[in-house]
Amino acid sequence: MAGHSREAGRTVTSKVLAILGAFDAAYPRLTLTDLARRSGLPLSTVHRLAAELEGGRVLSRGPDGRLRIGLRLWELGRLAAGDLQEVAHPWLLELFAGTGENVHLAVRDGVEALYLDKVHGRRAVRIVSRTGGRLPMHPTGVGKALLAYAPEWFVHAYLARELERPTPHTITEPGRLARELAAVRAQGYALTFEEMTLGSCSAAAPVLVEGRAVAAVGIVLSSRRARELHRLVEPLRAAAGEIARAYAATARPG
Repeated sequence: MAGHSREAGRTVTSKVLAILGAFDAAYPRLTLTDLARRSGLPLSTVHRLAAELEGGRVLSRGPDGRLRIGLRLWELGRLAAGDLQEVAHPWLLELFAGTGENVHLAVRDGVEALYLDKVHGRRAVRIVSRTGGRLPMHPTGVGKALLAYAPEWFVHAYLARELERPTPHTITEPGRLARELAAVRAQGYALTFEEMTLGSCSAAAPVLVEGRAVAAVGIVLSSRRARELHRLVEPLRAAAGEIARAYAATARPG
């Protein structure tokens, strides 16, 4: 197919978005050829637009010549979380200080949990979440906490999808998952046991503002210590409550 025909009907904005969308956690650095392949754009177009984006610090080039997301886009991205990340971070630090375990903050974005912040230490169990990363909702503690408080139509649509199964312990049966979400709403927190990653378990609590889950706070530890999850629920819920109050205060006029 000729290069110009591949671009038929595409605006400059859509092409730039395709280039930026080619980067993800698995592909943080790309050559121009990789960018063309992953974006679906002709190499000549990618070469021209990438040069402009590099000039604007939206992309940056490493010593090996490969491109990555630039600092300007990172600066702009920091604005996307608004006051939520800034308000929540001290409470995440306090929760980490009191438990010594991995703590993170996530929001719902589409059908995924998007991780806004993370506090962890050298001795904490390794986890797959990362700030700015995404994971499916149903196998993660924060995802379940968010999904449980999502609108009913959204939950029905989510359960009707073909759900990923990262481990043999992942709950993918719609009926069973619906019952679990009902339990999360009833008890105010979610638990997972090796559903996202073998060797780890988690607890999470929603950050509720006027009955809506604006975020969820999660804590992850080794599955060998799964019995300790229940004692972590109260400090976790307390942190989520403090974040909710502080965040709600930022939204009030005056």
